Amino acid sequence: MMANARKYKVGLVQMSMGPDPEANLAAATRHVREATKRGANIVCLPELFRAQYFCQREDIRLFDLAEPIPGPSTTKLAEVARECRVSIVASLFERRAPGLYHNTAVTLNADGAIIGVYRKMHIPDDPLYYEKFYFTPGDLGFQAVDTAFGRIGTLVCWDQWYPEGARLTALQGAEILFYPTAIGWHPAEKDEFGAAQYDAWQTIQRAHAIANGVYVAGVNRVGHEQGDVLGNRMSGPGLEFWGGSFLADPFGRIIAKASHDSEEILIGEVDLALLEDTRRNWPFLRDRRIDAYAPITKRFLDPLHAWAPDGDAK
Repeated sequence: MMANARKYKVGLVQMSMGPDPEANLAAATRHVREATKRGANIVCLPELFRAQYFCQREDIRLFDLAEPIPGPSTTKLAEVARECRVSIVASLFERRAPGLYHNTAVTLNADGAIIGVYRKMHIPDDPLYYEKFYFTPGDLGFQAVDTAFGRIGTLVCWDQWYPEGARLTALQGAEILFYPTAIGWHPAEKDEFGAAQYDAWQTIQRAHAIANGVYVAGVNRVGHEQGDVLGNRMSGPGLEFWGGSFLADPFGRIIAKASHDSEEILIGEVDLALLEDTRRNWPFLRDRRIDAYAPITKRFLDPLHAWAPDGDAK
């Protein structure tokens, strides 16, 4: 028998959000309890689950949604973690100091203790995704933490397009990468680009699973939203969040997938024997040429200043 034959189950909560943050938090705790009843040891909630996706507009009043860490949400989730003996990944709008805010994923262990705080590193700024107005880029780096069940890494939404973040988290021993997410279709674009956009989103994350020999979980919200928070709804078409949450194994195979239009709780198994077997057959970490990767820290390699193999510009 393979020495590393441990298994555990993860729960991915795909949920819709209403205008009341307290109601969303209550719904999230119900979903966590349901996931544990179905056998989940670690449960991940979607990005910024306490509110509708408010970054559809720039409104200084919406900073009032933020909270400290530790704070009200982590206190409530810690109670559920202790009650259910479950680890929880929760994405929160963090108020670090006056005028300083982050998009932060917190990991709570099964005893309710906060064991990981990851601040989203890559911050987008696109139509209806005006996150640079609200969030300071993360300054805690990429990280993996040991829960009571396994070693996990957390990244957040826009991070999922960057192989560097996945690699650096996997290199710290993460067995699964969780990506709490809020991503959807602009209604006017869905017919022409919708299928391709979702396919690209799933494909890039499956590639992270393959390249790093880890499990990957994309945990999205679902439903149409116009940023209805604090009694103020944005005008315009809003966003249709495409759901489609999934769990991929280290071979990139989809082992659990949700619909595009319904709340669901996915349960999937992490099998460390499969992880090790996959890496033995596809030893990508073994064959990395770490001596040749210095240029990766450059913004762009100008053809006029090519990089020599020894790391010296020429």
